[in-house]
Amino acid sequence: MTVRTGAPLALTMGDPAGVGLDLTLALWTRRASLGLPAFIFLGDPQALAERAALLRLDVPVRAAEPGEAAALFTEALPVLPLPCPQPVVPGQPDSANAEPVIEAIRRAVALTLAGETAAVVTNPIAKSVLYAAGFGFPGHTEFLADLGEKAVGAPLLPVMLLAGPKLKAVPVTIHIPLADVPAALTPELLERTIRVTARDLVTRFALPAPRLAIAGLNPHAGENGTIGREDDAIIRPVIEKLLAEGMAISGPLPADTMFHDRAREAYDVAICMYHDQALIPAKALGFDDSVNATLGLPFIRTSPDHGTAFSLAGTGTARPDSLMAALMMARKLADNAAGRAPSGAQR
Repeated sequence: MTVRTGAPLALTMGDPAGVGLDLTLALWTRRASLGLPAFIFLGDPQALAERAALLRLDVPVRAAEPGEAAALFTEALPVLPLPCPQPVVPGQPDSANAEPVIEAIRRAVALTLAGETAAVVTNPIAKSVLYAAGFGFPGHTEFLADLGEKAVGAPLLPVMLLAGPKLKAVPVTIHIPLADVPAALTPELLERTIRVTARDLVTRFALPAPRLAIAGLNPHAGENGTIGREDDAIIRPVIEKLLAEGMAISGPLPADTMFHDRAREAYDVAICMYHDQALIPAKALGFDDSVNATLGLPFIRTSPDHGTAFSLAGTGTARPDSLMAALMMARKLADNAAGRAPSGAQR
C-alpha cells in the first residue's frame, strides 16, 4: 500500500447518536493549539452541523474528497457525505441509521488501502444497534479483519493493542467468557499473536527490538503446576521457541507483579492471556488517554478506548482525550510505516 503524500486520516462517524460527533467537533475547534493531524470525517454532514449548533460550536462543515481535506482542514471540517436516512437525536440510537455507520467503516478502509487516506480512525459504534440492522460481525475488529482479508486474499489475525503513555497491553483471547479461556488459549494462537505484535511494533511503532513480557494464565503463573498446568504446558514452550529464535521475550510472569512502575520499565508490551488481564491495568494506568489499535491488518487502525456514551451525547461534557490520542497515534504510525519517523518513536 502506497500512501499519497499529505494524505489525511479517515475518521468514521461511529454511532451518530453517541459522543463521536461531539468529540470530533470539539477537537476540530482546538486543531491549531493541539497540532491536530488533518482528517476527513466520513458521515452525515447535517447531523454534524446540527450537533455543532446544539453544542454552540462554530464549526463550518464542508463536503470534500480526501485529496481536498488537508488544505481545507484549517478553515473547515471536511466531510465525505454519508447521510443518515432518519433524523439523528443525541442519546437515542436508531437502527435505521445503521447503514451509513457501516458504510463509513467500509469506505474508510477502501480509501486507506488505496492510499488516499493514511489510516483509519474509528469513532465508537453500538454493536446492538448494528445487529438490529443485520450487521453480521461481533464488532469493529472482526469487520475490519474481514475487509482486510478480502483485500489481501488471505486470512488475517487481528490483534487488539491497548496503548497508553504508561502501558501497551495485548489480550490473546478477547470477548469470550472467562470459563472458555483455557480451551481457546492454544500454542498456535499465542505464537501467532506474539509474532503479529512483535512485527507491528517494529514496522509501525518503530521499535527495532521490541521487548515482550508474557503474562501467565494462572495465579503466580501456575507456580510450577500447583495452580494450573496451562502455564507450563501451553505458554512456556512458545516462549522458549521464540527465545531460541532471538526474540526479546520473557515469561510466563505472574500477572499480579508485572504492571507496577519498576516492572514496566523492563518491557515494551505485555501479552496477556484474557481480556480483563490486559484491559484492567491498561485502563487503570491510562483511562482517558489510551488508544485501541488493531495490529495484524494491512492498514493502520486506531480508536478511542471508550464506547458511545449515549448519556453524554449533546451535553458537551464528554472528554476528547482518547480520540485525540487515537488521531495522533494514527498519524505517527502512518509516518513510521512510511519511514518518516526516527527509530525509537512511540516507545
